[in-house]
Amino acid sequence: MTVEVGLDRLLESSGQLQGRPYGLLAHGASVTSDLRPAHLALAASAAGAPAALFGPEHGYYGVEQDMVAAAAGDDPLTGAPIVSLYGDSAASLRPAPEAFAGLEVLVIDLQDVGSRYYTYAATAVWAAQAALAAGCEVWVLDRPNPLGGLRVEGNLPADGFASFVGAFRMPVCHGLTLAELVRMEVERAGPQPGLKDWPMRGWKRRMAWGDTGLTWIAPSPNMPTVTTALLYPGLCLLEATELSEGRGTTRPFQLIGAPGIDLPELLAELTRCSEARRLPGLAWLPTLFRPQFQKHAGEICAGVELVVTLAPWLRPYRAGVELLAVLHRVAGEAFCWREEPYEFEIDRPAIDLLTGGEQCRMALEATSDATAALDGWVASWAADEESFRQQREPYLLYPEV
Repeated sequence: MTVEVGLDRLLESSGQLQGRPYGLLAHGASVTSDLRPAHLALAASAAGAPAALFGPEHGYYGVEQDMVAAAAGDDPLTGAPIVSLYGDSAASLRPAPEAFAGLEVLVIDLQDVGSRYYTYAATAVWAAQAALAAGCEVWVLDRPNPLGGLRVEGNLPADGFASFVGAFRMPVCHGLTLAELVRMEVERAGPQPGLKDWPMRGWKRRMAWGDTGLTWIAPSPNMPTVTTALLYPGLCLLEATELSEGRGTTRPFQLIGAPGIDLPELLAELTRCSEARRLPGLAWLPTLFRPQFQKHAGEICAGVELVVTLAPWLRPYRAGVELLAVLHRVAGEAFCWREEPYEFEIDRPAIDLLTGGEQCRMALEATSDATAALDGWVASWAADEESFRQQREPYLLYPEV
């Protein structure tokens, strides 16, 4: 049986939107279970066409690469104006009250990937808060978390490290669906009667994406497959370095490397790491690749292609930290931290924003025993994970069984 997403459920009751001007925050992966785009399916229903479309990072149609401003405009299929929620400044990330002028409802339908860094969750929450403050109802159409609903992994961010890639106090893998996450964050200050969930039918927390019967549609330009989503919580950490995380290739977040890396030494270190059982569920293939844009564009990079062998065993965030440590040891001058602004942040290193504090960076840079320092930080995650499981329980729409 194919899972019915929140959009399917709304279309069954589309008359609830009839005569009510509404906006739709969505993107290219916002489709029905039988692959009809959200804005077109709603336009053909009793709801009628949306009065406005809101696009997250990459734009409504996913045209732009990461950290590239998405332009506003008019939708070529419905004629509705498109409001960009990712411009050229941090202020563009939160819609102004006038963006909701004349609207009664904001419908949110975004495919998230279950990682704290992925910016669609922040966009959904901030848009919901702004819409509610402007007097709009907010309806969140739910979709599966491709990492499943049981996987909780990682540390809680420290105070002072909130950003667009770490907007909420939750582990890197939070195990929430988008509707659960939005309600949890929006209702931290108290109940919001204008917030309405449209849960899925048939989804269970234990489900992998392949169990849902749904077709994977890339929610952003560098999230082409479910495997990419599985690796993203760990491999996104390479964005904080000058090493390539595979952007500019056909396998983003699966290819990692840089020019000048000693490939035999890298393979030997990865083998030692695997023998120490630090990379369960993961294998790698030695490779050379040439990114066509972004880091090392046009240059040949030495590195590895990562392969998920046993997804249930994989701890993606831990794997990313361990891979980062290996690369820190073997990459030599090729390893350096990103110094350019990262998602509008200029005062804090990108690695600190992604990991939610200074501990990871300081452990890797420890001159005495980096492995022990890193192990101590990783060991501290267990308490944060348990604390978050308890915090999220009141907001779960699907039982933890």
